[in-house]
Amino acid sequence: MKIDLSKKGIPVYRDKGYSGTKPNGYDATMVKSIGKFNLSMKSILRNRRISRKRTLVEYPFAIIKRVFNFSHMLLTLSRRVRVKFMFSCFAYNLFALNIIIATAIKNIEKIIGK
Repeated sequence: MKIDLSKKGIPVYRDKGYSGTKPNGYDATMVKSIGKFNLSMKSILRNRRISRKRTLVEYPFAIIKRVFNFSHMLLTLSRRVRVKFMFSCFAYNLFALNIIIATAIKNIEKIIGK
């Protein structure tokens, strides 16, 4: 059973692995070359635009996956998955805040000359 959480009218940025399925929202799936046929320049530029938007989101998900061991769910209800994911996002925000504070302290120490 496939679950599509996209909403009507909102763009869905997906990689080439989802090229066969249609989302509920606006389809912004990367174009996949089939066989030995090359992509047109328009498709290549479209894939780059989609890739740039997706890379902004990939880093937090990579941290959540590696640091917090949050690679898959063992829960069956979407409400419980949403709550668990909310806690992992809160933990990521604390993790990012810790990095920002540590960097600021390091920069202040350089300025003071400690």
